[in-house]
Amino acid sequence: MTVTLEVSEGVGTIRLDRPPMNALDVAVQDRLRELAEEAGRRDDVRAVVLYGGEKVFAAGADIKEMQAMDHAAMVVRSRGLQDSFTAVARIPKPVVAAVTGYALGGGCELALCADFRIAGENAKLGQPEILLGLIPGAGGTQRLSRLIGPSRAKDLIFTGRQVKAPEALAMGLVDRVVPADEVYEAAHAWAARLAQGPAIALRAAKESIDAGLETDLDTGLAIERTWFAGLFATEDRERGMRSFVDEGPGKAKFL
Repeated sequence: MTVTLEVSEGVGTIRLDRPPMNALDVAVQDRLRELAEEAGRRDDVRAVVLYGGEKVFAAGADIKEMQAMDHAAMVVRSRGLQDSFTAVARIPKPVVAAVTGYALGGGCELALCADFRIAGENAKLGQPEILLGLIPGAGGTQRLSRLIGPSRAKDLIFTGRQVKAPEALAMGLVDRVVPADEVYEAAHAWAARLAQGPAIALRAAKESIDAGLETDLDTGLAIERTWFAGLFATEDRERGMRSFVDEGPGKAKFL
C-alpha cells in the first residue's frame, strides 16, 4: 500500500510509502482521504502522526501524471485533490506532521493540514508550483496564508523558493526543529501525550479554533460558547473537575 495507518499507544501513524519521493498521485490522494476518515472514526486512535519516512516527507504531486491531464480532467480531479487534504485537516483529533527532507508542493500542503509541525534539521519546505506555471491547488494559497500571513505566503508562492528548517521555524511554518533522526520519535511523543487527554474536549478545542478562524469574532465566540457548555454533559468534565478538587491540578486520568 502507498499509504498505511498503524496504531500504537492511542496514536495512529498515517505513513506515506511511495518511494523514492512519496509523490502524491491520485491513488495516494484517495488513500489519504480514506485513512484520514478511518482515523477520525476509530476509538483506538486518539491522536495522529503524518509521516513520510526517514528521508522525505513528500516531494509534491506526481508531475508526470498531472502532465497527462487536460483542463477538463483537472476540473474534475481538483475537487478530489482538495477533498483528500481537507479530510486530513478535519480529523477531529490532534494531528502532528513529522517532516523529514523535502515537503514541497502537495507535501507542504499536507503538512499544513496538521495542527502542529515538527521538522528535522534536514527539512526543506516550499510551494514551487509557480515554476510549473501553476499555483498550489491542494489548499496552499489558503492554509499557508492563514498560518504565516499573506505577505510571507506570497513570498513563497510567488517565487517558488524552498526554505530550510531554521527559516521555516522563524516564519512559523513549522513549530519545532529537531535532529533528523529524532523527528518521528518527537512527533509520536507529542501525539501520545495528547492521546491521554480528554478526547471530546480536544475535539471541541480543535473545531472551535478552526471554525472560528473562518468567521467573525461574534460567531467564533458563539461556537466556543456552544462547545464549552456542551462539555458539561461529558464524563471527562466530571472526571477532570473531581480530580482537580480532590487531588489538585493536572492529575486527572481520562478514558
